[in-house]
Amino acid sequence: MNAGDRVRVERADQTYEGVLLPSTTQDHLVVKLDGGYNVGVDREDASVDVLESDVYEIEEGETSESSVVEFDDDLPTISLISTGGTIASTVDYRTGAVTAQFDAEDVLRAVPDLAGRANYRGRVVANILSENMTPDVWQDLARAVHEEIENGADGVVVMHGTDTMQFTASALSFMLDTPVPVVFTGSQRSADRPSSDNVMNAVCSVEAAKSDAAEVMVCMHASESDDVCALHRGTRVRKNHTSRRDAFETVGAKPLGEVDYDTGEVAFRREHDERGAADLALAADVESDVELLKFTPGTDESALDLAEGKAGLVLEGTGLGHVHSDWADRIADLVDDGTTVVMTSQCIQGRVCDRVYDTGRDLLDAGVVEGEDMLPGTAKVKLMWALANAGDPAATMREPLAGEIRERSVPWE
Repeated sequence: MNAGDRVRVERADQTYEGVLLPSTTQDHLVVKLDGGYNVGVDREDASVDVLESDVYEIEEGETSESSVVEFDDDLPTISLISTGGTIASTVDYRTGAVTAQFDAEDVLRAVPDLAGRANYRGRVVANILSENMTPDVWQDLARAVHEEIENGADGVVVMHGTDTMQFTASALSFMLDTPVPVVFTGSQRSADRPSSDNVMNAVCSVEAAKSDAAEVMVCMHASESDDVCALHRGTRVRKNHTSRRDAFETVGAKPLGEVDYDTGEVAFRREHDERGAADLALAADVESDVELLKFTPGTDESALDLAEGKAGLVLEGTGLGHVHSDWADRIADLVDDGTTVVMTSQCIQGRVCDRVYDTGRDLLDAGVVEGEDMLPGTAKVKLMWALANAGDPAATMREPLAGEIRERSVPWE
């Protein structure tokens, strides 16, 4: 009896039938049921019959850093880069939790629908859950994407955990000038669940990476149905639900486009950078010494202590971009000490305007930079990039570089 065998397990008055999976203990069996879920059974209490041997070849061993799949000259070349996350996850049989374990080639084996759509190069930059993402990994990823495009990739798909995907997509939007699509994707539900979204998201992302939009985009379910994926600009997207498959939304506008899962057709609804229009360039340096602080009623001025000596601070203020009026003098001291302070709004839509009320004018006098209609998370990422790459970071924060600032705030543009 080996992992990959189809087995029938009888225990007390229950019978389970499915594929035997690897287990990290000698005391338990793990079986993938036909419905997609896994069940663990104590070996001592179970009677096991092998119905069929080697139904699936299940490989174990260390994750490789890169992989190459056989090429077809008639197909475009798509580079699959894995950073981990749920789309590249499996069950950890020690804890019963989901953990990132698979490399990019494993994803190809897990998603047979990718076959015949493109040639694939697989590469692993990191193997982490997205809460463990860091600016250092952003830099490694940007360099890897640059190298893949430089070596002839017609598009890049980055597999990433959903919880921090919007931050990494923003980072690469500023770090890279790209002549080809760079598409981030992930899954809200792991591959062992029947409701997993990993297959559809992976397939639609590959189709998007073959398209004519040379931007950094996020490709995820457009609705709870398995029909269409939405394409979101990397600097305007936000995860707005903890668990829904259509958790991602473009803030303040419709998505750039969509991908039909059945036909593979990619349709763009808004203006976008076209394939080949930009020359490939990389500016991957970031200043990590930047904080993001959310203001709410009752937040003490001492909260600004976290910004002492920092290179940058992004404030997530109320309404048009306000904090308590008593904060103005302390913020002025931070600016005088060399901290770049940027104001954004905690409102989902609209833009900062600190010229309307007295508090806002005091903040401008203190040296606060208006963040226009940037999302707070995007503003933090951009400030990290601007401090490392721009001669005048404050001026750069007011300039639209990668679609992060819109000329006008028009709902559902």
